[in-house]
Parts: sequence; C-alpha cells; structure tokens
Amino acid sequence: MTPFPWEAAMRFGLGVLRLAPRDFWAMTPRELAAAWGAIVGDRGGPLGRRDLDGLMERFPDGQ
Repeated sequence: MTPFPWEAAMRFGLGVLRLAPRDFWAMTPRELAAAWGAIVGDRGGPLGRRDLDGLMERFPDGQ
C-alpha cells in the first residue's frame, strides 16, 4: 500500500490554497482531493488513439 503523500498535501494545502494550519488539519483527505480537483480539473484517463491522432494532425512534428 502506498503511504499518504503528506508532504505534497501540506505543500498544496498550506502553500497553494494558503490555508491556516488549523484549517488544513481540520480537512479530510476527501475535502483536500476535492480542492485539488477544482484547481487541476479532471484528468481522466490517458488519451485514446483517436485523440492522439487528432493532436498529431493538428500539431505535426517539423520535418
């Protein structure tokens, strides 16, 4: 099992969200994850082949 990333959580909560320590420690991991999702959005899964092909067509490598 992967341990909870406390260092990253504290950097995000205290540094990015600028929460007071008491507010950070009062949050649940689920609340912190919701705040993270509000900022970075839903990443979803990896690109599908159709999406990748569309990006390659729009932004071809310079040859």
